This record gives sequence, structure tokens and C-alpha cells, in this order.
Amino acid sequence: MPAGMMIPARNMPSMIGVNGNAGGFGSSSGLALGQIMFQPNMMEGQLHRLDMTQNTPEGDMARIRDDEFDSTNTKSGSENQDGASGDDQDPRPKKKRYHRHTQHQIQEMEAFFKECPHPDDKQRKELSRELGLEPLQVKFWFQNKRTQMKTQHERHENTQLRNENEKLRADNMRYREALSNASCPNCGGPTAIGEMSFDEHHLRLENARLREEIDRISAIAAKYVGKPVVNYPLISAPMPPRPLDLGVGNFGGQPGIGGEIYGAGDLLRSITAPTESDKPMIIELAVAAMEELVRMAQMDEPLWMSSLDGTNAVLDEDEYVRIFPRGIGPKPTGFKCEASRESAVVIMNHINLVEYLMDVNQWSILFSGIVSRALTLEVLSTGVAGNYNGALQVMTAEFQLPTPLVPTRESYFVRYCKQHADGTWAVVDVSLDNLRPSPAARCRRRPSGCLIQEMLNGYSKVTWVEHVEVDDRGVHNLYKQLVSSGHAFGAKRWVATLDRQCERLASAMATNIPAGDVGVITNQEGRKSMMKLAERMVISFCAGVSASTAHTWTTLSGTGADDVRVMTRKSVDDPGRPPGIVLSAATSFWLPVPPKRVFDFLRDESTRNEWDILSNGGVVQEMAHIANGRDTGNCVSLLRVNSANSSQSNMLILQESCTDQTASFVIYAPVDIVAMNVVLNGGDPDYVALLPSGFAVLPDGTAAHGGGMEEASGGSLLTVAFQILVDSVPTAKLSLGSVATVNNLIACTVERIKASLSCESA
Repeated sequence: MPAGMMIPARNMPSMIGVNGNAGGFGSSSGLALGQIMFQPNMMEGQLHRLDMTQNTPEGDMARIRDDEFDSTNTKSGSENQDGASGDDQDPRPKKKRYHRHTQHQIQEMEAFFKECPHPDDKQRKELSRELGLEPLQVKFWFQNKRTQMKTQHERHENTQLRNENEKLRADNMRYREALSNASCPNCGGPTAIGEMSFDEHHLRLENARLREEIDRISAIAAKYVGKPVVNYPLISAPMPPRPLDLGVGNFGGQPGIGGEIYGAGDLLRSITAPTESDKPMIIELAVAAMEELVRMAQMDEPLWMSSLDGTNAVLDEDEYVRIFPRGIGPKPTGFKCEASRESAVVIMNHINLVEYLMDVNQWSILFSGIVSRALTLEVLSTGVAGNYNGALQVMTAEFQLPTPLVPTRESYFVRYCKQHADGTWAVVDVSLDNLRPSPAARCRRRPSGCLIQEMLNGYSKVTWVEHVEVDDRGVHNLYKQLVSSGHAFGAKRWVATLDRQCERLASAMATNIPAGDVGVITNQEGRKSMMKLAERMVISFCAGVSASTAHTWTTLSGTGADDVRVMTRKSVDDPGRPPGIVLSAATSFWLPVPPKRVFDFLRDESTRNEWDILSNGGVVQEMAHIANGRDTGNCVSLLRVNSANSSQSNMLILQESCTDQTASFVIYAPVDIVAMNVVLNGGDPDYVALLPSGFAVLPDGTAAHGGGMEEASGGSLLTVAFQILVDSVPTAKLSLGSVATVNNLIACTVERIKASLSCESA
């Protein structure tokens, strides 16, 4: 029977105390426990407890009177009648004999109660045998004892609550009196609590809660890392910075671009979400990284020195160590420092830009030429006040150059977003490699990211800082100069890509399209669908051409940089790809021609038949196009090949060409006419099967002023990549003949490009 539960007896009579007062079951009769009587006419084994009053002392249990049980008791539970006949019996009822428990019995049961308040049948029998009592007497003693303890506990709680209530009432009266006499600090006039708006009151409560939370987390961080977080003060701002929202919780991993297509590399696969003990250190590191990023974005000399040509900022490493002595530790042996800073004004609202950077999928799409794969492992904070202010995410990413000759850079880091003032935000990344040391790690990010400032008409000024330490010994000699100069993965490339993509997004949302130009797509829904299809084509090309750890390239014949590398993969149940065995082939080589000339040659439909073997010498004509920015080279085109072979006369090609100061791409894929008609009418482009091929053009890093795309001198690094469906059955085996065909195709294309550009440069 559960503790404290009372079972009323059948036909229970009233209970009369010695003072003559009557009380029903459960009444508060005012009797001391020593005066409680058990009624003699109860059913066998059913003794009933009276409710104890608030004045019942614990020691009075010694005076409980119990029935003297006899082995000759009848099943009805009446007193012994000494075997007398009915005529000889005394008509008056016998007076029941009671006795009190001895002091020894009470002490023993008290001691046992402390160890076990709910003894079972076996324990009660053992206890009754030791104390010379009946098991039923022991049973009801424990029931009464439990009821007494419960009543005392409730009485104590009631007293505490009553005292606390009185204290709160007194405080409330005191505060009301103080508020009634308060005056406004600005005008000196009277004020009242009703003058505070609901929003202001809500913000004050939220602010107080966040301050308590950050104090608590700071204390935890100090416990784990051995020093208080206050060693890393937040950067000063015109308005007090709002504390970090630390509603810690795991929202699960969010797949990034490329991760599902190609799988995960060894390093990224081995990384898991942080443990609870890691989180205080991550928070501390993120707060310190935010301060460092903002200072590096705003400081000039002596931290940043101008390069010899005056076009770039060069970090003074000694000055950096002096200004920022703490961080992720000294530079590992064999690693090189790459630090750069770049600013630009981009056509995107500052709030939208923050949202793109804090969403792993949108960030991966925006920088698909740089980010091959990305994944959010855990969200430590989603931000406050409905935006990303204070958002904190633990992430992994793989950064690439569009060539198989440069290893990708894998990074495990925390991303922290913070609003510093109205219209000013910062997003910072910093490596967490110290939490998960790995011998395979070849790159770590010191505080890197961007400072975003709101400007007029929906524009934003972005100052980007990229600061990494990397082991670049795996880079092919062809790309050594470009990588060592810092332009391959530096801030200039991030900002140039962002600027170009912002123009592309603005073009996709444009509504005032002039209808006079021939071939311009004016249908708004058709423009969006076609640009979305082209975007998927570019992402697929960029994710499949790099030396990612998710790829397994096989080198074919040849030596040196002109090696052709191939890999295969199976396409099954993917509406965006034709089913079967897909063979990818890529090669990179140097051209003694400036990058801009190479780009213009490859994107021009009038010169396409000079290098495109698949056009079979036919004339290529542009049917439609969508401009994507200021540069005429940024556009999406729909091309038709008018081949002499009538069987290929209906072939269409979707092409996107894009260029900025650091890289250019010409990417294309054959498309079905029926499917493209659906897209041009605003239909869903996700079901159009694509196998993109194309070119990536990079400067070789030897030209003056950083070797950008616009320079008249210097050479180009060109990557050619093809994807071909060699068998429509996914379970088929790849034949050597298919590999040889693709090898010859790419080699012939390279020779044609070299020949055409050599004639132009001659």
C-alpha cells in the first residue's frame, strides 16, 4: 500500500476521544497521539488512524495504545469470551485492555524507520519477533509514523511559503512607493510604471536574462579553461553590445552543398559535434576571435603594411603576435601564413548578406567556386530578437581551387555573428583544431571573416579578412606561384566572388527588363527558372573538378602538368542527372595568354567551333540570354548548334559564363529542347538532367599588381573538365575503350585551344 494512503473501513463508527469531542474519519480532533484509541469492534486486521493535529509531537508515538491480540480471536474480530455459554455471559461488554509500547520498542522502530520507512512483510515479521509485538502492530506503527512525517513536512513548507509571501508583499509595497515618488532623469517630471512601453519592458527582461546567462557561461568557461572570459573583452561600440544568447542545444547537422553528392573526406568524416565540456572553450574562443577580426578589419599600420606596388595590404606577423598574444596557439612547424584584407561595396542589403553567411546551404551556393562542401555540426545559439545577433555554429568546410592539382583545405571551425551597432555586423570563423587534433589537418583558420556596414539604396560595404596557416607542400608546381601569393584562397577572391554573385542575384530579381533586345528573356518566371538551372550546373561543375578528398582521381598516360585525370561515379535515382555510369575527366595546363583573352575566346559562340569537337564543325548561334552583371561576360545563354549532320540539328546547349578579378568560368551542358521549353515557361528546373563540362581560368600569379584577370601581362592557368555518360546502366562496368575515348577527346580539345590562342597571340 502506498505511503500515506488511508483505507476507510466498512461501517466505520464515530471516534470518541477522552475529552468527549467527537470527530469523523480524517477530522482534526485535537487529541494527542497518546490519547488515540483504536475501536474494539473493527473488522479483523483493520485498525484505523485518526488524523494528527499540528500540535502532535513526534515523541508521543510512545503512547499509542494497541489492541492485545490473542490467538483465540474469532474471525469477526471481537474480544475473547473465555469459552462461556450465552447465558453465562456478562451482558456488559468487556473493557478492552490497552498497553503502551516500551521505550526500547519505540527506539528500535524509530531507528529502523530512518533506514526503511516502508518495510515489507518479511521485515515487519522479523521486527515484531525481535520486539515482542504482533506484525500488525508494527505495520500500523509505521503507517502512523509516515503520516506524522508527511504532516510535519507540509507544515514546514507552508510556513516557508507564508514567510516568503510576506517578504514579497513587503518588497512589492516598497517598490510601488518608490515608483510613485520617482522622477524622470531628463525632464525632472513625475513618472509612472505605465509609461514604459510593452516592448521596452520585454527588452529589459530579456536583457537581464541574457546577462545572467552570459555570467553563468563565463563562470563555466573559467572553470574549464583556467582563466576568466573577461580577459577577452568585447570590442567597444557606440551602443553597448548585447550579450551572446547561449541557449545551448543540438539542432542536428544540416547537409551542405556537395556533401551528399560525393560523400565526406577522411578528416571531415572523423569530426563529430562538440561535447558539453568543449562548449565553454568554444564560446570563449569565438568572443576573442570577434574582437580580433573587428580590430584587424579597422587597423592599418603597423599591423597592415602596403605592398611594394601599393595595391595590397601585407600583414606584419611580428606586430600581429604582439597585438594578439592569445588565440589558437603558435604556427605549426612547416605551415605558412596567408593573410589578406580586401574591401568592396556590394549590391545586397546588410541583413540579407548576414542571412546568406549564416545559412550553410546558401553560403555554399554563394561561394560554390570556393566552398566544395560544408556542414553545420551543431548550433550553439540561434541568435536573439529574431535575427542572427549572437548566433554561434560549429561547422566543417572544404575550400577548393577549380583544378585537380591543388589539394582542398579542410577546416573545423566555429562561426560567430554579432551586431556591433545599428547597421554594422561582423561574422567570424576560427578553427577548433585544438579540440580535435588530427595529423591529417593541413590548414587552420585564425580569426577570418567580414565586417558588414549598411549603406544607402540597399548596398553594403564589406571588409573581408582571410588569415590562415597552411601546409601547401602538396600543391603542384604549376600553381605554386598563385597559391603562395595568397590570391588563390585570399580575401580578394572571396570579395570578388561575393560581388559577382550579388550582381547575379540582383539580376534574377530584376523586373524592368527591356523588351527591345533580340534574344532577351523577359518572362520573369522563365528567367528565374533558367537561372536556377544554370546555378545548379555551375555548382555541379565546381564540386566535381577539384582535388577534394571525396574524389578518387586516376591519372592516365602522360607526364607533367598535362596529365589527364579521370574518375567515375554511378548516377541512380537523381532527377538532375541522367542515370548510368558517368565518367569525369580533367586536366590543367598553362597558357602564355592573359586570362581575359582566354575567357573571351572560350565564351564567344562565333569561335566555339574552333575548339568544341562535339559541335562537329557546325555554326553555334545564341538563341536567348540573361545578363548577370556589369561585365558583359557574366551571362546565361541558350545556344543552338546548326550542324551539317541533320541528326544533331536540334541540339541545344545551356551555358553560363562568369568572370571577376580572380577567376573566370565557362560552363555548359547539352539540354533537351522539350525540357528547356518547360523551363522557359517558368517550370521546375530540378528535373532537367545535366552533365556539365567546361573551363576554369585563373591567373598564373606572375603578373604585376597581383596577377588579376584584367592584367595585360602574365599567363593563364586553364582547367578543362568533361563529364560524359558512358553507359546508361548504373550496374555496368566501365570499359577501357570509354576511358580512351574521353582521354582523346580532352587531349584534342586542349590542342585546339592552344593552337587557336597561339595564332591570336602571334
